[in-house]
Amino acid sequence: MKFCSACGSPVVQKIPEGDSRLRYVCESCETIHYQNPHIICGCLPTWDNKVLLCKRGIEPRYGLWTLPAGFMENLETTQEGAARETWEEAHAKVKIGELYCVFNIPQISQVYMMYRGEIIDGQFGVGEESIEVGLFAEEAIPWDDLAFASIKRTLRYYFADRKLGHFPIRVEDLVHGSRD
Repeated sequence: MKFCSACGSPVVQKIPEGDSRLRYVCESCETIHYQNPHIICGCLPTWDNKVLLCKRGIEPRYGLWTLPAGFMENLETTQEGAARETWEEAHAKVKIGELYCVFNIPQISQVYMMYRGEIIDGQFGVGEESIEVGLFAEEAIPWDDLAFASIKRTLRYYFADRKLGHFPIRVEDLVHGSRD
C-alpha cells in the first residue's frame, strides 16, 4: 500500500500506539489501514447422491476442478456467500445446510468456510467463472485435477462421513504446500 484510501496521502508502515503489529498509517489524516484475512465461503452441493463440481475458468488454477467458493462480500452472511458463489459459478440454487469444514490457511491469509448444501431443483449450468460444471459420483471425482487442498480435503471428508451417516464440523490448519 502506498497511498491512503481516505485522503490520498502517502502512508508509512509503523506500529500505532496501543497496537503490536506493523500497519499502514496515514500521517496526514491518521487513518490506520488494517489488513485482515479473507473469508472464502463455499458449498458442497449435492443432488441424487452426487457432488456438483466446477472447472475453473479463471486463475488461479485455471482448468482444474473445484467446489463453488469465493470471497465473502460485505453485508452478507457466510451462508449467503456460499449460496451466491454456487449460483455465480454453477447456476445452481441451493439450500445451505450446516457448516462442514473450516480451513485456516495462514500463509495466504485466508479462511475457508465450507457448507454442505442441497441443490433445490436439480438444475445447474456453467457460471461466469467456470468453463464446465457437472455432477460426480464418488468414483468419478477427478482427484488428480482438483484445484485446491481445501477442496480435496472437503471431498475426502464428505465421502467418508457419508458412509458413516454423520457429518461433524471439521476445523483444520492447512500449512505450506498442502495439496491433499
